[in-house]
Amino acid sequence: MSVQNMSRQNRRGGYRGYVASRPILGSRVPQHIQNLVLRDYANRTGIAYLLSATEYTFPHSYLMLEHLLTELPEIEGAIAYSLFMMPWRRERRLEVYRRVLEAGASLHFAVERLVLARPEDIADLENIFQVQQTVLLPQMAGIAEQLRTHR
Repeated sequence: MSVQNMSRQNRRGGYRGYVASRPILGSRVPQHIQNLVLRDYANRTGIAYLLSATEYTFPHSYLMLEHLLTELPEIEGAIAYSLFMMPWRRERRLEVYRRVLEAGASLHFAVERLVLARPEDIADLENIFQVQQTVLLPQMAGIAEQLRTHR
């Protein structure tokens, strides 16, 4: 048995939920709906679901995500409502991924049905994230221009 497997056996069971109180890709999803999605995901995948941490509304705030990361040595991992709740800046996302993997944990993304469980998963997650950023950036620039011209 590997050291990583032994450390998993010594942990409390379960995966902490992670939901948002701010828009995700421009859409607001009520927290109770996000929690229903997490609970359904956990039931379908056979993992134990722990109560969710709710991220603060402030833009670019990841205080609850940071707290969740410090909790990883005590739990098996986390279930985020969506991949697109992760930090928008690539360096910050990669740091989250690194900390999850170093803790011997996994990070699930319920809406997309994706899992970060090994280093090889990072490339797939980043490809999806970058495609979404490429699609959104022109839209965001257009909205910013409209706001500037309608003052």
